[in-house]
Amino acid sequence: MGDTLRHLSRLLHIGRTFVRHDALFVLGAAGAPAPALWLARRFAPPPTLGRPGQRLAAALAELGPAFVKLGQALSVRPDLVGEAMAEDLATLQDRLPPFPGTEARAAIAADLGRPVDDLFVAFDDQTVAAASIAQVHFAVTPDGREVAVKVLRPGIEAAFARDLALLDWLARLALRFRLGLARLKPVEVVAAFAETVRLEMDLRMEAAAAAELAEDLAGDPDIRIPAIDWQRTGARVLTLERIAGVAIDEREALLAAGHDLDQVLAKAACALFKQAFRHGFFHADMHPGNLFVAADGALVLVDFGIMGRLDLATRGHLADILVGFLTRDYARVAEAHFAAGYVPSGRSREAFGQACRSIGEPILGLALSEISIARLLAQLFRIAESFGMETQPQLLLLQKTMVVAEGVGRRLNPSINMWELARPLVEAWVAEHRGPEGQLREAVQEGLATARRLPRLIAEAEAALGTLQRGTLRLDPASLAALRGDRGRGWSALLWVLVGAAVTLVLVALLG
Repeated sequence: MGDTLRHLSRLLHIGRTFVRHDALFVLGAAGAPAPALWLARRFAPPPTLGRPGQRLAAALAELGPAFVKLGQALSVRPDLVGEAMAEDLATLQDRLPPFPGTEARAAIAADLGRPVDDLFVAFDDQTVAAASIAQVHFAVTPDGREVAVKVLRPGIEAAFARDLALLDWLARLALRFRLGLARLKPVEVVAAFAETVRLEMDLRMEAAAAAELAEDLAGDPDIRIPAIDWQRTGARVLTLERIAGVAIDEREALLAAGHDLDQVLAKAACALFKQAFRHGFFHADMHPGNLFVAADGALVLVDFGIMGRLDLATRGHLADILVGFLTRDYARVAEAHFAAGYVPSGRSREAFGQACRSIGEPILGLALSEISIARLLAQLFRIAESFGMETQPQLLLLQKTMVVAEGVGRRLNPSINMWELARPLVEAWVAEHRGPEGQLREAVQEGLATARRLPRLIAEAEAALGTLQRGTLRLDPASLAALRGDRGRGWSALLWVLVGAAVTLVLVALLG
């Protein structure tokens, strides 16, 4: 009961914020009772100018770090919020006022167990950048290395824990009263979001991601990852090499520094391809603030809190989908979806191929410079869902990364399609992995993997047989609940109405 009251109190604050920003449509989409929304609108201020996504972004920014992160997470889910709103949410700036340098020093000393003056011969209390989770300071180590020091905000874990618990509670309520939401997996979405945030708040994980990506890209002169200072890194502190360069979207500054913009664009396209397809591990937050061009023309990546992974099978299916679209082989696109298990086997391959043609032809009929692979993927995911495709978070994350990359590319040179610059790499990878030799190699690997699993599968089968012979098989609670049917749903709906009415009364009282 105590948790419910805390959640309702927080919901009250959220509701008032949504009212101020004319963003109550979110509560309606989440299944809030219509009478509650009607009463709230009666006391709402005049509608705010701007698109719904812009109003929602403003409300989320006011609600604090967890909701800023939520908005950014939703910006990679056009299947949940629609393309237009996803684009507006992508503009959410992950910036907050800095906390004092004295607090940063105290946090560093507490986490690393040594005074800041022992760790650094110089430490700038002035903040370089302040985001929702952490902020950055420049410093110099005793051996003369210039470094950047990232420090978590004090109390950030407790603030996130409160709002993540609320989001989980809301997701479970939504599932109970909006059964159609089950396909979108709201509880799993919140859990994935919580896991992402948890990893972001352990800066050792970010350091490990940077080190892994550096190993993947070792020897590539066009991409650079800052070196990690592991001796000055902990759960709440990350120290890494200080980098110098021009932000990739500063067109005039890049030209003034003598950089060839088309080469910069080609390197950016190839960098994303190499990460996602060659290594299956990619930087998933490649906005201009995290991507710089060094004096020698190399790209320098920073901020490794959000990373994406694609296993070899997923990369293969995605390659088949992209090549199928580019060659207008829509049967191949459809077959890739069925082979991956994205679309249930009972659906019509022909009908799905026809649906793919309906989105591919209008886009591929454009001039090369106007073709957006990211937009094509977004529409493909939306079409696929109508055929029963479940959400594929890893593909959505890659698609959103491609959207950001395309935006940067068009600022550098709107007449060039950046993916065409990476086409030789794509074709070489497809030939290697999807040609006859690649398919044979994949079959051998799958056979070896199955052979390794065989002893465990035999042991599990024997255990299951023993259970049946002993007559000790039991159904789990979820199965029993399903067998009982939906007899409790009427009482649940009544409870929802009562809770909604209570929240509305409090909201009306405060607004009045």
